[in-house]
Amino acid sequence: MSASQTSEVPADVPTLLVKIFGKDRPGITAGLFDTLAAYSLDVVDIEQVVTRGRIVLCALVTAPAAGGEGGLRATVHSWAESLGLQAEIISGRGDNRPRGMGRSHVTVLGNPLTSEKTAAIASAITATGGNIDRIFRLAKYPVTAVEFAVSGADTGLLRTTLATQSHEIGVDIAVVASGLQRRAQRLVVMDVDSTLIQDEVIELFAAHAGCEAEVAEVTERAMRGELDFEQSLHARVALLAGLDASVVEKVRAEVRLTPGARTLIRTLKRLGYQVGVVSGGFTQVTDDLKGRLGLDFASANTLEIVDGQLTGRVVGEVVDRAGKARLLRRFAAEAGVPLAQTVAIGDGANDLDMLNTAGLGVAFNAKPVVRRAAHAAVNVPFLDTVLYLLGITREEVESADAEAGDGDEDDGYGDDRYADAEDRAGQ
Repeated sequence: MSASQTSEVPADVPTLLVKIFGKDRPGITAGLFDTLAAYSLDVVDIEQVVTRGRIVLCALVTAPAAGGEGGLRATVHSWAESLGLQAEIISGRGDNRPRGMGRSHVTVLGNPLTSEKTAAIASAITATGGNIDRIFRLAKYPVTAVEFAVSGADTGLLRTTLATQSHEIGVDIAVVASGLQRRAQRLVVMDVDSTLIQDEVIELFAAHAGCEAEVAEVTERAMRGELDFEQSLHARVALLAGLDASVVEKVRAEVRLTPGARTLIRTLKRLGYQVGVVSGGFTQVTDDLKGRLGLDFASANTLEIVDGQLTGRVVGEVVDRAGKARLLRRFAAEAGVPLAQTVAIGDGANDLDMLNTAGLGVAFNAKPVVRRAAHAAVNVPFLDTVLYLLGITREEVESADAEAGDGDEDDGYGDDRYADAEDRAGQ
């Protein structure tokens, strides 16, 4: 749906709402305004939507001179009937009713999005005092994504109300304030393990050391917030002592990107966004990801290697929960992007400070404690659905890919590896 206001009229000026609906075909919009042109009208507002080949075209115009309205009505109805369309003309005064203060974008991700769920969402918006001004579809796969433009409700109240509704009805809902800020260039910073990639890197190392089960147990407790991250990191890394440094290349080859990761990063970069990662994992992997994916920033812990072996220690400052938030601030300062225009994505308890620091914090397939604290939650296994929260449509993504000649092997769905195409066969 698109709308544009082309003139401003006083509230007492007579106006007509001309509504045309029926089977879409080329030339309907031009034909309507050719018909109206004979009456020398001013166009106040236009809105048009086409759904499954059916058009609804609305034109708000000033009323014709005295005695001309009857002729206009007859002419419009005759033109519409000649094309098998229906016409409705409603008299009134002035422009549209002003939208209420407090404007928000409500993005809904459903897999599937049912009528019952949509009804519940609409009712919840109404309960906050909000009015749904427009609805349009952002994507039909890999999930159904729709955006509601809402006015008249406080964004914070709307977010809180819909967060509860989201959990109850089983859809993902994100609420962001409307305004120019939403269209500004941004910085997007992601966690790595179980966010940008499907794996926990330390568990990949642990598999080569024969202590995967022990490490996985500690990792899970840390992600749930039951253990201090730094202490758990040192305990897990200690189990890797003695591993040959050649294991680093093996782990890099085993890393699997989350479906949609390439599409997300590629699209953000095309829009001029800067993209970074922060990780409680290791630079031995994040530096490789940075180079392969064209990231602007990357920071993680560093495994100490001496005489060709892992020592079981990390060197330098530990990237923990507080460290991730500090790095987000540092990256934002280096990128020249206000924190309000940053987006953070993560899944674990050690991402919470970063998510709360960002202008938009997105919990991606996250633990319950993280979902409750984040601004938005995405619970489908496709990382590029985050694009919909930014108002970017699947159609725009695909169009950009087609223009650039990006093939299916690079879309992040049919292939979840970041290795070269010939290495991905059968994955």
